[in-house]
Parts: sequence; structure tokens; C-alpha cells
Amino acid sequence: MTLACKHLTVPGRLQDITLTLHPGELTAICGPNGAGKTTLLRALAGLESASLEPGTVTVGETPLAALAPRTRAQAIGYLPQHAEPAWNLSAEALVRLGRLPHRTSAAQDTAAVHAALAALGCSHLAQRGIRTLSGGERARVLLARVLAGSPRWILADEPLASLDLAHAAALLTHFRTLAEGAIGVLLVVHSLAHAMNHAARVVVLHQGRIAADGPPSEALSEAVIEQVWGVRAQWIGPPGARALSY
Repeated sequence: MTLACKHLTVPGRLQDITLTLHPGELTAICGPNGAGKTTLLRALAGLESASLEPGTVTVGETPLAALAPRTRAQAIGYLPQHAEPAWNLSAEALVRLGRLPHRTSAAQDTAAVHAALAALGCSHLAQRGIRTLSGGERARVLLARVLAGSPRWILADEPLASLDLAHAAALLTHFRTLAEGAIGVLLVVHSLAHAMNHAARVVVLHQGRIAADGPPSEALSEAVIEQVWGVRAQWIGPPGARALSY
């Protein structure tokens, strides 16, 4: 089931964006600050009014606007860049909210919640209040809430921002595993090395438009980096473990 947008325009932020994203693929969205990365992710999740115009964003063959809210929530799991829970729920209770779009048994819901917590190494945090957790722990629990909903698409805005090196590496591996299981994964990332080493496809935004789109080695070529970021840089190291020197 593809996720696509056609001539998507959000005045002042995005201009004429056309993309078709495929399940089973980890796609990274990169670009300078203010390029439109978060706006694009929100639009694909149906959180920007422009994306709900008929035919602008589609899930499979169905316009996003035609999907009932519950159906949309089952199809697309969205993790915003900044999420502040209103109440000091336990981590387990917060993750359980990810099951709200589903009409399943309590046992199925509990199994999904525990599986999501375990997948992100958060089982030991289950009874902790969300506001007592560190930034990195909270980020992983919030992502577990998305995973618990078993969406067909995961859209995450800078999910690595609050994580230390070990947890960031583990989470990237988990995202790749999800993609290999036929889930579509779309991540906004600032680290070009993360995108180069882990994504199957990279979409580079610049001033609200697509500046490059393709395999990481092409979309993040040294020429593209200089053109978009204004930095002369050089990739060093072997494929899969490349670093950017500048």
C-alpha cells in the first residue's frame, strides 16, 4: 500500500511536492532548517489542511481525505518532533493509547503494548510515570505508543534527536527491521550519515521543494550537499559506515 502526494502545496512552506513512497522501504527526509521537512511529514499524516484536498495525498488508491479517522489512524502512525503528554501516565498506560484505533480484545491490546515496549527496550519503564523519564527514555516510550498501533506506515519526525549513541543505533536497526517486514517507514533526520548508512531512499528538501530524491549515494552526493547546505564536504569510510568530513 503506497503513500503518495501529488502537487502538494502548503503556502509559504511547500511547493508542488509529488512523491510515491513504498512499503518495505525506509525513506529519510533531509534538508536544512526551514526546508519543509516537518510540514511534509504532517501533510502525509493528514495534519495539514492542504493534504486533505481531494486526491492530494493518497493511501493506496484511496484519498486520505476519504478515510474515516479510525481507519486513517490504523494506517498511519505519526510521531511528532515534540510531544509533551498532558498527564503523568505510566509508560504502559501511555503506550496503550496507541491501541485506541483498534477494536480488539484486552488480551490482544496488552500483548501489543508489551511487545512495543520490549522492542524499544522499555519494558523496565512500564510502571514509571512518563514525566519521571529522561528525554531519551520518553522518546522511546512515545515511539512505542506508535508501534503498539501496528500501523502500515510509520512517520517519525526526528526520532533520534534525544537518544544516545547506543539507543540511536538500536532504533535505526529496528526501523530497518520494520521496513523489511513490509511496513513503510518515513523519518525526518538531521544526521546525513544516518540517512546515508541506513535509508534505502533519501528525499532532500530545500526551500520547500524537492532538491534530490533517490538512493542515498545519489541524493546525498557531495555536489548536492554543497548546493543545498552550502558546505563543501567529503564522504569517507566504506559503504554502510560512511562519515561526513567537512
